[in-house]
Amino acid sequence: MTTNKQRHNLSVNREILSLSLPSIVTNITTPLLGLVDVAIVGHMDSAAYIGAIAIGGSMFNMLYWLFGFLRMGSSGMTAQAFGAKDHLAQSRILQQALLVAMLAGIAMIVLRHQVCEAVLWFMDVEADTAVLARTYFEILVWGAPAVLGTYVMSGWFLGMQNSRAPMWVSIFINLCNIAVSLVLVYCFNYDIPGVAVGSLVAQWGGFMLACSICLIRYDIVLSTFKEIVEIKGLKHFFRINVDIFLRTLCLVAVTLWFTRTGSRQGTEMLAVNALLMQFFTLFSFFMDGFAFAGEAICGKYIGAGERTLLRRSIDALCRWGAGLAVAFTVIYAVGGDLLLNFLSSEKNVIVHAHEYIYWIITIPVAGFLAFTWDGVFIGATATRSMLLSMAAATAVFFITYALAFPSLGNHGLWLAFIGYLLTRGTILSVIGRRYRRH
Repeated sequence: MTTNKQRHNLSVNREILSLSLPSIVTNITTPLLGLVDVAIVGHMDSAAYIGAIAIGGSMFNMLYWLFGFLRMGSSGMTAQAFGAKDHLAQSRILQQALLVAMLAGIAMIVLRHQVCEAVLWFMDVEADTAVLARTYFEILVWGAPAVLGTYVMSGWFLGMQNSRAPMWVSIFINLCNIAVSLVLVYCFNYDIPGVAVGSLVAQWGGFMLACSICLIRYDIVLSTFKEIVEIKGLKHFFRINVDIFLRTLCLVAVTLWFTRTGSRQGTEMLAVNALLMQFFTLFSFFMDGFAFAGEAICGKYIGAGERTLLRRSIDALCRWGAGLAVAFTVIYAVGGDLLLNFLSSEKNVIVHAHEYIYWIITIPVAGFLAFTWDGVFIGATATRSMLLSMAAATAVFFITYALAFPSLGNHGLWLAFIGYLLTRGTILSVIGRRYRRH
């Protein structure tokens, strides 16, 4: 006989899957997009092209990750407003976040030359790679308002318990990007510019599609400009998100240092690390599917005051995360070399990348708790705890790097990265116990 607890657990699992599966479809297209970009330039007979995509991608990751609070904050705040059935708050959060996104995107365009040169100088990129990376950046930066606006729309849809809308938007963006890039690169011989323009066209098309879905499906309560910029409301918006912004600074620092260290070891090692990080990217976007479900579900139950369902949801999310970690560990152990050969035809790069494949196999087990708890804490808008765990993990990364890199070289860099993932997950697990108490 099925008990009430078992029925509730089945219901929670169905709810998690109904949100996570579309999110996984959404997210898997994102690493596939990066894989296609790398695969396109990876067959251009020069490691400099792969390096340029790695540097250009890191430059945009740095900029866009700084404004990751636009998605994460929108998701958690909207989910709690959804749980509380506060329709006015749901609409106001969307409009405030879109205003910030547009202003930030315009600022990136205005400061594009200074930002590009500063990051290239910091990364100490070789001359031929720097020229290609600069070209990539100068074209694609014009999509900044669209990218940040899409961040907002994705987070808001998720908070409204709708993961299907972001899925269709993401599929459109990625298919458009792939199609345009392939045509420009292989039909018109535009190498790096072709890849950049393909992404730019897709970014603006995706943002317009997201806005259209929102206006058609939801009854948005429009606010006046004075209401949107009302000081009390904006202070609340930024108070919740400032910790996410600072947390993201730590994440960007780790990512930039990782890429910079590869670059300082030469173009070939930069290409090796770029290929290997695609394994982490692929795993992270699968895990984020369940983390996104955690944001929506935990935020909703907190807004509605449903403590028991919150606890059961967290337990179920942890079980799903552990299962994914085991699955990806097996996949990487068995098929890692096949993926490396798909990504590049450069034999020297593949041979050197194989030397580090064992670090890749450890990523899923080391990282799944960090991703799982990130979703819970975002839904709870418990951003200070996220900041503290990330700050500690960042310290572990740089201390380990300083101790291990001089003797272990690139292996020391990967050791520091694995330690960083483990630290995040461990600290969040300890802090998160308060959400699992009766």
